[in-house]
This record gives sequence, structure tokens and C-alpha cells, in this order.
Amino acid sequence: MLTKKGKYGLKALVHLASLPAGQLAFVNDIAVANNIPKKFLDAILGELRNAGFVQSRKGKEGGYRLARPASEIKIGHVVRVLDGPLAPICASRTQYQRCEDCDEATCQVRHMMLEVRQAIAEVLDNRSLAAMRDADNDDFPAELTSQI
Repeated sequence: MLTKKGKYGLKALVHLASLPAGQLAFVNDIAVANNIPKKFLDAILGELRNAGFVQSRKGKEGGYRLARPASEIKIGHVVRVLDGPLAPICASRTQYQRCEDCDEATCQVRHMMLEVRQAIAEVLDNRSLAAMRDADNDDFPAELTSQI
């Protein structure tokens, strides 16, 4: 499940991706436009800066901007930076830990979670920030929107 931190981080990146190339945005403007608590957003943007997704400049003319083109930023990478592995520990590729109470070869729960992890990674690792920004939600499947 995507945490609020992950959701807010993605919203902030989409906001920055919507600006003209190189234009800076103040934290407060991003926070207000996306209904994100400013103090929480400050911390999230710091993590995104440390991970190389955004750049910041201090001062009156300061703010945040993308550190590289939105087409080069993959959503899966952002989610992993902000929220950690995409799957439960028993199905994670990077944080795998064997469950003490199951046989890895026959555990149906682990096998299903591996499949779920793969499906999530397939979507997130092949979608860029630019694609997310430019998505036309009119073609989003109605059966999925009725479930949320």
C-alpha cells in the first residue's frame, strides 16, 4: 500500500513536472496546491533531493525543481525511495527475509505475493513521471474507478 509520504511525494513531483523546465516552485505553493501539510512536504522534498529527483535553491528566488527530465524519472524508483520495497518482506527482491513458519517452495501465500509484487513492479517501473503527469484519466477503466 502506498503511504501518505509516497502519495504526497508523487503529487509534489507531478506538480514540479507540470512547471516550465527549470522553473522553481516554493514549498508552500506545492503544499497548498496539492493539499499537503507543509512541514511533512519539507521532509519529503529533502528525501527526494537526497535521492537526486529534485534540486533546491535557498533564498528569496529559491524553491524546488526537477533535477532531471520527468521522462527519466520512473515511478517505481520514487516509491521505493519514499516507501521502501514494493512487496512484503517474504516476496521482496531487495529486502527478502525467509518466513520461519513456511516452506518457500510450497508456500502458496508467498507465491501469490511474488506474482502481486511482479505486477506492481511492471506498472511502476515502466511508467515515467512524464507519463503520469500527461495521463488522460478519461480512458481509465470504469470498473476500476467504481471500486475506489
